[in-house]
Amino acid sequence: MAAHRCQQVEKPRGANRDRTSWADWLTIGATVALVALTAAGCAVAPLDRAGSLQAYDDLTPSDGLVTRTLQKVAKDDVLAAKTVKIVPTAFSDAAGDGPFTPAQRSLVANAADRALCAGLAERFEVVGPAEPADLTVHAVVTHAAATDPVAVGFSKGASVAKTVLLPGVPVPVPRIPIGLGSLSLEAEARDVKGRQEAAMIWGRAANALTDSGRVAENGDAYTLAAAFGDDFSKLLVKGETPFGKLPSLPSIEKLGAQLGGAPKYPACEAFGRSPGLIGMVGDGIGLPPDWTDKGAAAQP
Repeated sequence: MAAHRCQQVEKPRGANRDRTSWADWLTIGATVALVALTAAGCAVAPLDRAGSLQAYDDLTPSDGLVTRTLQKVAKDDVLAAKTVKIVPTAFSDAAGDGPFTPAQRSLVANAADRALCAGLAERFEVVGPAEPADLTVHAVVTHAAATDPVAVGFSKGASVAKTVLLPGVPVPVPRIPIGLGSLSLEAEARDVKGRQEAAMIWGRAANALTDSGRVAENGDAYTLAAAFGDDFSKLLVKGETPFGKLPSLPSIEKLGAQLGGAPKYPACEAFGRSPGLIGMVGDGIGLPPDWTDKGAAAQP
């Protein structure tokens, strides 16, 4: 087939056959690698309990494609709520003894809060910590595994090499499945009387196929924290599991905030503004989170 194609375009057979052969072999190799990485390219994120939830009764499994959760929600009560406030995310004692520096932990926790605030603002009015609210949301990191920056660096180098050596050839370059990070959290929403209205234990590990990685120990945890914030906010906005449903388009306000603009509610300014396009570029080339994200706003 390769020779027939060469005759049609009237180019030197030997050179074209070699080029086609390389592309074919790389495509086959990439396919085999994708199958292998699907089975082995994930870390593990345990659904640990830190004791921060008011209750752990009646939590039921509800998993996504790459996320594991135990959750419950009082749908009618949650949907009746109009206002919400966020207690800043903290690390449990066990997770706090992990591999991150205090500054790295702060960026991870703040990424969860920023995503929570942006997601909750899709239906709720988000108010400040000193104001009364129908629901109070609090999350705790229960487990965090570090990313191997060297492995991510090699993966980025392989991606660049493919672009230079095989421009235009649609060969995916998956991440090296070594040193993948993971993150687990537990969170709940309580009403004005302190009763638990929703709860979730959430765990997810970086995937060699879909998570490109950043060259920092907290690179995967930072990305996964935002994914948690998005999932838990959807549980409260819809009053039902966020998994197994078609994705919905974000509002103009949320999209603007994701691009680095002002959030919908001033209370969300406490978590700083999204790095926007700079953050997206940084993620694409693997820059450490603290190179693009200024973190939470300075407290007066």
